[in-house]
Amino acid sequence: MERKCRVALLTSGGDSPGMNAAIRAVTLACEQHHYECIGFYHGYNGLMDDQAVNLTSELVNPFLQQGGTLLKSARCKSMLLPEGPKQAANTLNKHNIDALIVIGGDGSFRGMQALSHHWSGQLIGLPGTIDNDLAHSDKTIGFATAVQTATEAIDKIRDTANAFERVFIVEVMGRHSGHIAFNVGLATGAESILSFENFDPDKAQTYVEKLAVQIRQQQNNKHSSFLIILAENLWPDGPSGLQQALKQTANIDSGVCILGHIQRGGSPVVEDRLLASKLGLAAVQAIAEKQHLVMLGEVGGNLIATPIENTIQDPKPVSMYWLNAHEEALKGF
Repeated sequence: MERKCRVALLTSGGDSPGMNAAIRAVTLACEQHHYECIGFYHGYNGLMDDQAVNLTSELVNPFLQQGGTLLKSARCKSMLLPEGPKQAANTLNKHNIDALIVIGGDGSFRGMQALSHHWSGQLIGLPGTIDNDLAHSDKTIGFATAVQTATEAIDKIRDTANAFERVFIVEVMGRHSGHIAFNVGLATGAESILSFENFDPDKAQTYVEKLAVQIRQQQNNKHSSFLIILAENLWPDGPSGLQQALKQTANIDSGVCILGHIQRGGSPVVEDRLLASKLGLAAVQAIAEKQHLVMLGEVGGNLIATPIENTIQDPKPVSMYWLNAHEEALKGF
């Protein structure tokens, strides 16, 4: 009797809404292909420590609409050291694993690259990160939900800003990418968006002075509030640094709100559930087709496989359309 193909699965790095939907899709697809599906808890850490669980439809079905990841997640610096990938490979060999699916971001995919030098099985990546910073995928799993969550929160902040005629600085996530900042900024009608794509740290004071002029003009025109969307890791000393700069430069008081990890949690929106499900099914099909060291992404409505190396190295800048759209939206102020 021919041995069944054994597929392993883990979630790595920062969690993103829709990871559970992807886990479910992979598990169900494995059952359809008569493959065995084994999950490893806590990302690469659980792989190295052999924290395995058999995944079945009965186990994964209730998690479709839940945020987080039922397999838990973690970052694992050991995978970038010589012994980490060897230990992970030993676990995979111990369980007779034929293919490993990794749901995560660029750091997780670098772990896949390192593992490929010590293990001969297939490696498939799925883009799971709210930052939407992986090339060769129009959107990553979790991005749509993060934008929706941030938009809903900022709409509430706008109510308070209007009530008190105040300036608010709202920091959103994205690591070193402005995809969340620009999408949320446009969706909430923010008066200013500051992100890596339109900000030069050497000219921070110039931006403060420009912001001060915009704020004063709006106040003179009797507009009741002013929202500044700020990408994390951008401004020196964070949003409080910008707050102090506005006060010192133009005596403008402002409130600060850091949305933080609420953007990574919550039930995934329909768009993320569908994307995660399609990619999970495609991952198992890619295994059946003997693909290796690729990331699956949706581009223009089509599912494509891209070498992991290209996914990591190629940039994914915010579209100039969004930059121009924001500038056009502000011309009326």
